[in-house]
Amino acid sequence: MQFYRRLAPFKAISFDLDDTLYHNYPVMMATDAKMIAYFRRLLPRVTFDCDYRFWFQYRQQALVNLPKLKHDVGALRFESYLLGLSALGFSADDAKKMAQQALDYFIVQRSDFTVPDEVHHLLTQLQRHWPLIAISNGNVDTQSIGIHHYFSAIYHAGNGLKQKPASDMFQQACQQFNLLPEHLLHVGDCGANDVIGAIRHGCQTAWVSTYDVGKPLRVLPTLALSDVTELQRLI
Repeated sequence: MQFYRRLAPFKAISFDLDDTLYHNYPVMMATDAKMIAYFRRLLPRVTFDCDYRFWFQYRQQALVNLPKLKHDVGALRFESYLLGLSALGFSADDAKKMAQQALDYFIVQRSDFTVPDEVHHLLTQLQRHWPLIAISNGNVDTQSIGIHHYFSAIYHAGNGLKQKPASDMFQQACQQFNLLPEHLLHVGDCGANDVIGAIRHGCQTAWVSTYDVGKPLRVLPTLALSDVTELQRLI
């Protein structure tokens, strides 16, 4: 644990989820492989794999058609599937039904992993002292991965809330819990989305470098952690 700024008293802790509390990259790689297999079964007459390269063109098209989708990864994925399936010749009704089923399957698969025991222990300890809040740009199912009950509130980007580094979810959390921004300590792995996003809203920040996959630091956080479990030292 390394301090770059003085840690002032705080009244709640918010957490990013992916690559902060668990390693999300291998989960997503496994999920991508499962989705390729899923579409092979769903579309046996298609002679090529419906992999990332296939869906990416429709993702880009969806963003051109509906730029606000960049803040909702689930809705963007649904629209990408919808456009791709329509391009493959399915009717509007069939494409819509198939796209929703594919999205549902994706969320199940991307939420099919085990959070480390030490993280469960950490969250158990911390929630005895502060309200815990989840603030995520992603769409992991916190019920499925067994961490939902630790959090007093969970915010996912979408449905009118912009992704970090926009301040929407930080602002929502502070309003719901009647917090001044400086009384929220936000913990996350991304130097842009988490650190810059939280600082812009006036929050304190803890940067987690365990998995080294988030964008690098451009602004110093309040403190840096080599592992999220180091937060136990604040108790």
